[in-house]
Amino acid sequence: MAPETNNPERRRSNRPPAQYAHVIGWGMAVPDTILTNDDLAAIVETNDEWIRTRTGIRERRIASDRDSAATLGHRAAQRALEVANLLPTDIDMIIVATSTPEHIFPSTASLIQDWLGASNAGAFDLSAACSGFVYAVSLAAQSIMAGGIKSALVIGSETMSRVLDWQDRSTCILFGDGAGAIVLGASDEEGGIMSSVLRSDGAGHDLLAIPTNNTRNLNGHKLGKMYMHGGEVFKFATRVVDESIRQTVEKAGLQLSDINLVIPHQANHRILQTAAKKLNIGMDRFVSNVERYGNTSAASIPIALCEALEQGRIKDGDHLVMVGFGGGLSWAAMCLKWGVPETLFQPSAPFGRQRRQATYVLANLRSRINRLRRRVNRWLELLFSTKKTPTNSR
Repeated sequence: MAPETNNPERRRSNRPPAQYAHVIGWGMAVPDTILTNDDLAAIVETNDEWIRTRTGIRERRIASDRDSAATLGHRAAQRALEVANLLPTDIDMIIVATSTPEHIFPSTASLIQDWLGASNAGAFDLSAACSGFVYAVSLAAQSIMAGGIKSALVIGSETMSRVLDWQDRSTCILFGDGAGAIVLGASDEEGGIMSSVLRSDGAGHDLLAIPTNNTRNLNGHKLGKMYMHGGEVFKFATRVVDESIRQTVEKAGLQLSDINLVIPHQANHRILQTAAKKLNIGMDRFVSNVERYGNTSAASIPIALCEALEQGRIKDGDHLVMVGFGGGLSWAAMCLKWGVPETLFQPSAPFGRQRRQATYVLANLRSRINRLRRRVNRWLELLFSTKKTPTNSR
């Protein structure tokens, strides 16, 4: 008789059951300061009509000195955990999609992990510009579906105003700041993330970029400031939005007519109109809030998702498509079936909110104690090393 481990039926029975990755929490955070087109006209040569007719943007949010990609992402994450009714310690993975981190390292995700008290979570940043959020959700969902983790917090957070040249009319009129987050949870109930398409064309790397100290040749561009060849990016975007939506819908086994809502990256209202026309889909099936927030890069899709939910535009059983495009050049699309499984919905978990607040307080206290401990240790090391230094003899 063949060994039991070679039995196909036995091998199949040892495989983990099928897991689906569902969106079970969501939240957003934007700065309080609003910069209108009229405000911009006092900074750079432009006017409200010129901006609105070319982009659809009327105003955008601008980060204060107290805001950063980490602080905005932290606020959005707390709200997403509130909706999911999970404790930070329930989270296995935190991914932050951002092009404007506080540091090259440590990651923005690590800062947020510390502030939340998500002591069981791995944390890292993902850099894919305006496509980053869809990339990050795809990566987290694959980890859940493979059985590696049970839950993930995915955040898109940006302070684009910090990397703008405010004398460059082609870019400074477009961008704003903000953050959005979702919680993904594992379930054996079918639905959630159905398919994704991730693509890149590095040959277009010089069309949209932010040079750093490691840039080999600035080619006349400013260090740390964004530049963009708008016409080329526009043509790229109108092509890939159409293509990638069709690809991810087909990959999910659906038709375009099955899609209830498209949640695109909010770059330019004209791009959305062109995509809708190519897909033969009415603009009423597209989410657009670019008028009030401008282009918030990796944060734009989760912010748009949160607002669509607040407006009652998303219902259980709806099929949604999220699509992003931007620097890289990169683009990504994802299809999902909306609905929080009953097994994951905990509307009345005892003292859930109080326990979350206690976790945040304890996390803050622990972080302060650890920093103080390291500071004291460094001081003691310096003190003892000075005492051990021999004095010069005559």
